[in-house]
Amino acid sequence: MSKSVFTQEYNQFRKMLIDARKAANLTQAELSAKLERPQSYVSKYERGERRLDLIEFLQLAQVLEIDPLTFIENLLTYNKER
Repeated sequence: MSKSVFTQEYNQFRKMLIDARKAANLTQAELSAKLERPQSYVSKYERGERRLDLIEFLQLAQVLEIDPLTFIENLLTYNKER
């Protein structure tokens, strides 16, 4: 099994996170400030250089004001349609 960061599914996960940030009208710098992390943190997970764990994803969802369950359901739907 390959590392999930290199799969189409993980790429879709990253794309959805980027779309959610943009829908919230936040730059990477603004999002990182709300997360109390350096801007490079957001940049690295958006480019796939860093993986997010579950707790980090939940923190991100809270700051972006997205429902994590709906987000995951949408990701699963995308994966089934492929």
